[in-house]
Amino acid sequence: MSKKMRDPAVQTESDPRWESVVARSAEADGTFWYSVRTTGVYCRPSCPARLARPENVRFHTTREEAERDGFRPCKRCGPDRPSLLERHTASVTEACRFIESAPRAPSLEQLATRAGLSAFHFHRVFKAVTGLTPRAYAAAHRGERIRRELGRTRTVTAAIYDSGYSSNGRFYGESERVLGMTPSTYRAGGADAEIRFAVGECSLGAILVASSEQGVCAILLGDDPDALSRDLQDRFPRAVLVGGDAEFEQLVARVVGFVEAPGIGLDLPLDVRGTAFQQRVWQALREIPPGATVSYTMLAARLGAPTAVRAVARACAANLLAVAIPCHRVVRNDGGLSGYRWGVERKRALLRREGGASLHVDGDDPLR
Repeated sequence: MSKKMRDPAVQTESDPRWESVVARSAEADGTFWYSVRTTGVYCRPSCPARLARPENVRFHTTREEAERDGFRPCKRCGPDRPSLLERHTASVTEACRFIESAPRAPSLEQLATRAGLSAFHFHRVFKAVTGLTPRAYAAAHRGERIRRELGRTRTVTAAIYDSGYSSNGRFYGESERVLGMTPSTYRAGGADAEIRFAVGECSLGAILVASSEQGVCAILLGDDPDALSRDLQDRFPRAVLVGGDAEFEQLVARVVGFVEAPGIGLDLPLDVRGTAFQQRVWQALREIPPGATVSYTMLAARLGAPTAVRAVARACAANLLAVAIPCHRVVRNDGGLSGYRWGVERKRALLRREGGASLHVDGDDPLR
């Protein structure tokens, strides 16, 4: 090892966690702690105290580890006590469980009262933690329930009421948005639902673009066009897959242009289907700006589920909309690249196109 790499300051500054300390990132609280040799204390990343010299800093994965190494908790940031973010996360997590267990979607006032906050403050905290408003979260969970009930009840009407809808009319008014098709068609496994698709080429290999009446429902990347078509068929086993016409080819061209330059954004309606938790993960992914990355751990913390790192990784892996829902912007804690549904090299290429930092491939993966 070179003398430069043995320099404690260089080692600290080259660690991705140091950026969170410099930024006093509250989002990183709970993902690691750091100690300062000259003061003998350990802190959370968001500590407002004067920034320590990097050569005096050491990182810890748990606060217990810091205390075993002889450091005491900082009195300013109280790393041995729940942070404000952790308290908010606990309140929002409890609210999510209440929404999921309630037979009807609770009102904002009910949720705020349970959390001991004003309605305005609770609404802001809930969205900051989950990426969704309470109403949107309840709607996503209700959509998940209706999909589950349609698969096991004898009638569509029973599924509607069992899922928390107060009337048939209320559900049918939003059924196309929730299911992407009529409930009877969904119940039949997507039979007769029409999905247009086309397979083309881009610099990353073969690309399949598919669209329902609601919007683009799949952007798949790979090496084998036939394999992509089979994957689409597996996803919609009873749908009618229709080859795209000249007009659809223009849509494919727009998607290909977006893949070649992901920083420009994709101004097209998307048909995004998933569980309530997947919807939360995918919404959080869409809020990561081009050129930026987050770790699986940090993404889980943003969602108010710091222990759900593997669930976050599974939601990323379940994403069918490559680049449009940018799961390629999620990396390991050390900045290394790990698993990607469409291949790590494609992930590396996309990040380079967005102007992201140079990243290395690491075989470790939250799903392993």
